[in-house]
Amino acid sequence: MIPPGLVDWLPAIVLLVLFLINVPIAFAMALAALSFFLLDGSIPLNIFVQKMVTATDSYPLLALPFFVLAGAIMNHAGITARILALADAMVGHLTGALAQMCTVLATLLGGLTASSSADAAMLAKTLGPEMIRAGYSPAFAAVITSCAAIITSLIPPSIGLVIYAYIADVSVGRLFIGGIVPGLLLAASLMVTTWVIARHRGYKPLRTSFAGSQALWRALRDASWALSIPVFIIVGIRYGIFTPTEAGAITVLYTVLVGRYAYRSLKWSDLPALLRDSALDTATVMLMICAASAFGFYLAWERLPPKLAAWLISVTSDPTAMLLLLNGLLIVLCTAVEGTSALIILTPILMPVIAKAGIDPVHFGIVLVTNLTIAGVTPPVGQMMFISSQVLRVPMSRYTVEVMPFLFAMTVVLLLLTLFPSLTVWLPNLAFGP
Repeated sequence: MIPPGLVDWLPAIVLLVLFLINVPIAFAMALAALSFFLLDGSIPLNIFVQKMVTATDSYPLLALPFFVLAGAIMNHAGITARILALADAMVGHLTGALAQMCTVLATLLGGLTASSSADAAMLAKTLGPEMIRAGYSPAFAAVITSCAAIITSLIPPSIGLVIYAYIADVSVGRLFIGGIVPGLLLAASLMVTTWVIARHRGYKPLRTSFAGSQALWRALRDASWALSIPVFIIVGIRYGIFTPTEAGAITVLYTVLVGRYAYRSLKWSDLPALLRDSALDTATVMLMICAASAFGFYLAWERLPPKLAAWLISVTSDPTAMLLLLNGLLIVLCTAVEGTSALIILTPILMPVIAKAGIDPVHFGIVLVTNLTIAGVTPPVGQMMFISSQVLRVPMSRYTVEVMPFLFAMTVVLLLLTLFPSLTVWLPNLAFGP
């Protein structure tokens, strides 16, 4: 007979053990939750299946597959070359121009692809080889392509913000608009860090002077259809033309029309393959959400989130100090757990904590997603790190050395977002009211 006290903590122990032996995140959470139902004995086992299935019965979550599909269509519709030409016209004269273009390209694409992983793969394949041919270190190229890709997690439409909004029951529209300033701050921090490193190593600009207003205007005009998509989403949500969930469906239609008729680079025969790939990507995330729902039932049954909230409040009740403490805990935790998985697991645990501390849930959501996104480029489990390193064939040891200055710069941005909530909430308050 297992002691009752051990039963309370055994699923959490099972989860950690499964993580350590590299069991996929979704299966690890599902098995840990199942162990609770099997060992407790007082709860019918069919509740486990119900919790897994009912997690999919969510109207807001419909935005997830729609935005994934819209991003896949835009990636296939030939917008990269046009956005890259615009980035070239904007920053081609700066020191380390190719790396600077990488950050600008990622920022402009952030409102289109909605997927950091997709951006990391695209940037590494498109600009990574060009940087290496221009004399950039392969490890540096892998680092800047992976770091630039994390901007996508904040610039709307962001899959991470959609998931957080669903779990935390927070306005998707406020989160989308709240992520704009933090996303631009991350881009600025990466560009400053790139400039310092490029100047030290002699990574040269592509041209001696600014391309000129006429060249910039031509590039902007060619990319205008692509750049209109995030504006279309934000304006539509802000003025109530459609809900964030409906925005996903309408964006799919809009991107199909842009790719087919404006850029003439999308064929109707391309859609079945894009639908299949998007379904697989969506299924991966949804399986984690289902498993997290079952694991969340265990957490709620054992009242672990309120217990954690009470403990943290006993340490400090100051909202700023609480956020700093949580950031420290998350930075340590997410060096071992992938960011999206951590978001799904931790959001229901931490929501009672921030509610008791009086922290704005929109502010906390932006800080949380930023923190977990930075984990995506942090060894040893950063997802974007793996993608860029694999594409450019860079060993983790060299990547780890190169990424340190960028991690420092992004941590400074995270600290600013934590200490100054107005950076995240003033724009949503301006758009939607306090």
